[in-house]
Amino acid sequence: MLVDLGLLILAYLLGSLSCGLLLARVYGGVDLRHSGSGNIGATNVSRTMGKAAGLVTLLGDGMKGLLAVLAAQAWGSSLRLTAAVAVVAVLGHVFPLYYHFRGGKGVATALGVLLPTLPLPLLGGLLVWAVSVVTWRYVSAGSMLAAVIVPILAILLAYAVPLILASAMIAALVLYKHWSNLQRLLQGTEPKIFS
Repeated sequence: MLVDLGLLILAYLLGSLSCGLLLARVYGGVDLRHSGSGNIGATNVSRTMGKAAGLVTLLGDGMKGLLAVLAAQAWGSSLRLTAAVAVVAVLGHVFPLYYHFRGGKGVATALGVLLPTLPLPLLGGLLVWAVSVVTWRYVSAGSMLAAVIVPILAILLAYAVPLILASAMIAALVLYKHWSNLQRLLQGTEPKIFS
């Protein structure tokens, strides 16, 4: 029981680390919360500090989610605990302890936690993301569509219920954090990529 609690706390603390903010402070001298979109994720890092920094942020934010889930799996945790660790890691990114609970949108960390738990639905989500971004040039629209498709594919592919529920909760978090993007998309003011 104490180990289970420790894994959940570890997942939250790992999730709370912001690779974008750390990278911006160390190398860019930029405060992401007052630059570009004000978001701390890879897309805004890419826009404000360049594509290489954006890629490092994407990988770093994904890695912390992956490490949290791998730690739970290595301990031999139940599927329910592993699913909970996945959700808590994304929660940590979205509501980070270290940054006054004002975090990113959870997409990269979701990639990290879904890779070892729902690889096939994740692959489907990535394909949907890629097609939508190439077609409409909106990263936010692709992220929202991918978030929705992952739990649907998890159901269709008959994954375990705890993993389906975890993916649905992660999708809800991603959609919640993209609410302002959705409003801008509807108003036609959302910035495009490759424009």
